[in-house]
Amino acid sequence: MDFTFIHAADIHLDSPLKGLSRYEGAPVGRLRSATREAFTNLVDLAIERQVDFIIIAGDLYDGDWKDYNTGLYFASEMARLQKEQIPVFMIKGNHDAASVITKEIKLPDNVHMFDVKKCGSVKLDDIGVVIHGQGFSTRAVLDNLVKGYPNSVDGYYNIGILHTSAGGREGHENYAPCSIEDMKGKGYDYWALGHIHKREYLSEKEPVILFPGNIQSRHSKETGPKGCTLVEVEGGTLKDMTHMPLDVLRWEVIDADLTGVTQYEEWMAQIEQEIEKAYDLADGRMLALRFILNGQTPLHFELASDRDRVLNDLRSMAFSIGNGDIWIEKVKLKTTALNSLSEASNSTPVTGILEWLDDMSYEEMLQEIKEEFQSLHNALPMDLKRGDEPVIPDTADALREKIQAAKDIINEGLLMDRGKHS
Repeated sequence: MDFTFIHAADIHLDSPLKGLSRYEGAPVGRLRSATREAFTNLVDLAIERQVDFIIIAGDLYDGDWKDYNTGLYFASEMARLQKEQIPVFMIKGNHDAASVITKEIKLPDNVHMFDVKKCGSVKLDDIGVVIHGQGFSTRAVLDNLVKGYPNSVDGYYNIGILHTSAGGREGHENYAPCSIEDMKGKGYDYWALGHIHKREYLSEKEPVILFPGNIQSRHSKETGPKGCTLVEVEGGTLKDMTHMPLDVLRWEVIDADLTGVTQYEEWMAQIEQEIEKAYDLADGRMLALRFILNGQTPLHFELASDRDRVLNDLRSMAFSIGNGDIWIEKVKLKTTALNSLSEASNSTPVTGILEWLDDMSYEEMLQEIKEEFQSLHNALPMDLKRGDEPVIPDTADALREKIQAAKDIINEGLLMDRGKHS
């Protein structure tokens, strides 16, 4: 009972990547083709390693297709695997639930899609494996699907495929909730999970319970290497698990502390080293960078008064280092001046507002915002509701960040006004 397989999830083929037009110089073509290129890398890896099968634990697609090209591309990649006699076992996730995808293309016979109404099981008798799985019938599945999975089959290596948030994860809807104990109770050897885009072990052995993460990051909250997991089983026992990077474009966030930096050229030299380090770690891939500038520095007003200069200087530097393979997506300025607000002004209506904001409970304020703007929120396109920076904050932390940004602008204005009159 020796075999190898690939566990992948959250492919999000042809993810629309809306809003790129806001970013000057964005490599739109490369960003839009990234999910396909990463998936082709997955198929190449499967053929190169001659794996016994592939598991895709939901969210192959990113919602309903705009046209048939998405489905035709996937079918062509499955045909490549069929020629190599490599089967693929899949479930539908919340983004490609039965109620979401309206178009359909006949897939090659090597592709098995598990039912969405009840858990099904497929035996691979030649290698002693049984795979159990159930997909999403609707976008929001709130039931514990694990309860409907059968107990393990004796004499087989049992694998469960599940699209779930497990106990809940920040930034992800709490779909198909279940506990680690629920999964362990089935007696399986391996749980192939999907839905959470960050690679995470819920259990490293007896059984393995793993989120492999998505295969290609799509924005600055999905940083670092992205790919699939190559699993090797020998004599019915797990031998090795290896994360295999598949991404063609890597996102990173550089958090730069400018505390104590007094010269513009000084911090640019510091940043140059950070960019070079990140580019080396990308290992030949295109690199998308976001900068967050922190710290208390006398450069604050210089940076704040000419943000375009900062962004364009960084983009010029990145182009020189990466010869066009580094894109600076955004620079977020969170530095503060050496002067404090209390030094800039005593008691004014503006400082009173700032003090009120300091005393306000973010949870209470968030609830008030949700109630006040519910109708507007419902009318917004999905990419403005969610994603990297939703228009209306959806968590207390997101609200805190937006309020802090507003306070920084007020603070900056007060200090600059003080400077003019001093």
